[in-house]
Amino acid sequence: MDSIQSHCSIPFTPVDFHYVKNKAQFFVQDASIASALKDISYKICDQENRKIAIFVNMSAVPYSVRDKLEPEEMEQLKLAMCKRYDEYKRYDASQKALDLQLLRYDPDLVRCDVDIILNRRNCMAATLQIIEKDFPELLSLNLHNNRLYRLDGLSDIIQMVPTVKILNLSKNEDGQDLLPPIAVDIDRHYLIKEKYKGSDVMKTQVLQFLQQYYLIYDSGDRQSLLGAYHDEACFSLTVPYIQDSPTTSSLFEYFKDARNIKNLQDSSLCFQLLKRTKHDIVSSLSVFPKTQHDLNSFLVDMWLESESLLFFCVNGVFKEVEGRSQGSVRAFTRTFITTPASDSSMFIVNDELFVRDATPNETQSAFSTQVPTPSCSTCPTLSQEQQEIVQISFSLSQMSL
Repeated sequence: MDSIQSHCSIPFTPVDFHYVKNKAQFFVQDASIASALKDISYKICDQENRKIAIFVNMSAVPYSVRDKLEPEEMEQLKLAMCKRYDEYKRYDASQKALDLQLLRYDPDLVRCDVDIILNRRNCMAATLQIIEKDFPELLSLNLHNNRLYRLDGLSDIIQMVPTVKILNLSKNEDGQDLLPPIAVDIDRHYLIKEKYKGSDVMKTQVLQFLQQYYLIYDSGDRQSLLGAYHDEACFSLTVPYIQDSPTTSSLFEYFKDARNIKNLQDSSLCFQLLKRTKHDIVSSLSVFPKTQHDLNSFLVDMWLESESLLFFCVNGVFKEVEGRSQGSVRAFTRTFITTPASDSSMFIVNDELFVRDATPNETQSAFSTQVPTPSCSTCPTLSQEQQEIVQISFSLSQMSL
């Protein structure tokens, strides 16, 4: 943030700065500031010398501003945090420790009808403001038993009170059982259908590549896909355009990154949404909902094969396993352009992904246990060698085939 503020031509103070997964978000109150921020996109580098993209969109007033605590409420909250009770005291100066357990039910706050729910961003922001001002040397913060189910607002404590070394978040479970772990059966041999009869060696490499790629993609650690991409690779995402109310679409989580050229009026935004370099690509992929792909649904077309280039496309379905659309089945088309690396491996130089809602038939047939019969427009069946694809054994940081 310091770097952004120093490069921006107009001084500004970020409002409600927070992180959504690995993306930082904040608000500004002036259109001229937003325009100045847009001008420095890709002109600032992070610690790893990667260019930082800055996206600017119009927004409603953030909750932390709209629902900001009144001065009287702030004063009551401050008094409650500093209060000494018969049984205990909130702040222990000798230990530089602040105890905010069960803060909502604090006797003084209840008596003054001040409802402090730390799971709300405005309440957490107010609490951190008081800590920053009145407890600047705080070492220990106890948030035990506050029904704190999200930590977005709490992330600001790193910048506001960097002295904190101990953070107690116990007894904040939401009472919901965790989903069972998704086991990846690496011993199972999947059969991926094909339509183009080209080099048998190249076909085998492509099938192995897809199995390895999506094994990592679905594992939850997509950072390990860095080894699959060329340093200067490009990636773009497209989803069907919903004109009436895109926020109600089940594909809402993909819209902010969608590069639908036909519908984008802002040419600079169209340029920004094209992800460049493998680090930007993998960072974008890591934000997408966690998935489980049905490898048995894959249909592969190899369009072009040369000594220096391989152009192929894969169609299939996947299921989202987290987020507000958990359990939804999607259909996708993904086009890869790869170039040979070494030892029969390949690097992705161009990656285009199209995602849509699956049709009822696609949803019904997804993740069926029976392996489908391969369809091939130019050959009757896959060879025995292709049907018995070797067991996947490779380093998660490399894509050697």
